[in-house]
Amino acid sequence: MTATVSFTIDSPPGPRTATVTYEREGTGEPLLLLHGIGHHLQAWQPVSGILSSEYDVIAVDLPGFGASEPLPPGVPYDLATVATALGALCAALGVERPHVAGNSLGGLLALEMGRLGLVRSVTALSPAGFWSDAERVYAFSVLHAMRAGARSLPTAALERIARSAAGRAALTGSIYARPGRRAPEAVVAETLALRGAPGFGPTLAAGGPVRFTHDLPGLPVTIAWGSRDRLLFPRQGPRAKRTIPGARLVRLPGCGHVPMNDDPALVARVIGDTAHEGAADTGTDTGTRQDTASGAGGGARVGA
Repeated sequence: MTATVSFTIDSPPGPRTATVTYEREGTGEPLLLLHGIGHHLQAWQPVSGILSSEYDVIAVDLPGFGASEPLPPGVPYDLATVATALGALCAALGVERPHVAGNSLGGLLALEMGRLGLVRSVTALSPAGFWSDAERVYAFSVLHAMRAGARSLPTAALERIARSAAGRAALTGSIYARPGRRAPEAVVAETLALRGAPGFGPTLAAGGPVRFTHDLPGLPVTIAWGSRDRLLFPRQGPRAKRTIPGARLVRLPGCGHVPMNDDPALVARVIGDTAHEGAADTGTDTGTRQDTASGAGGGARVGA
């Protein structure tokens, strides 16, 4: 069941209120899940049920994506602002330094949250920010094309195309290695999410010059890359390892850019291994749930 929470964020124009949609399930140490650009929290559904047997799993729609509201006018979608906003979100939910796992844009945000000291471990799945100039231009071109395609298709046509494995491959083959396995209704929903995301354009515009260049000493970090990632190529993984020498670099055989659907058990295991390392390093358990927002559409407004 989805819920919403509103909270105050620090931004260049000054304090503003953001409202985010999330799903929360399970008990244990908190684990924050962050999706990629144009996607939504449902991208994590193949693995969230597995992880919730051990963790307090919080999957969020990033601001301007999915069912979350866009950032307030004048607030930029840059890395520092959004990562800080996610820290404020955690505080509003009563969570202190969760484990975090992110995919693509979400992986970059997870690493930035690690740099800011907001989390206890990071699992980054095909994270953005380790590209060459040519690779970034290619990835952005593919994303723009996917967005244009999503916006050009009438919903009835989209639903018809998604019924066949070949249609699902045409719609999502850039991000999944096994798009035919994706449920038709899930493909329709994520295509509509891409079509309607007000944060898409501003996020891409802010991401042009972004490179992640920081080491994260003392923090358990795993960089995992699908061997069949067609958007951010696997060769970017070793660059990430050189940037963060203490990170574990993991290959995800047969997985695409969004690996959670291609091999849920493997992805859940990689996230769990990293979180276990983070729990061992901290020796603490802040997993007691303190919901400050509950019920579909309900929310606790913090500092508004």
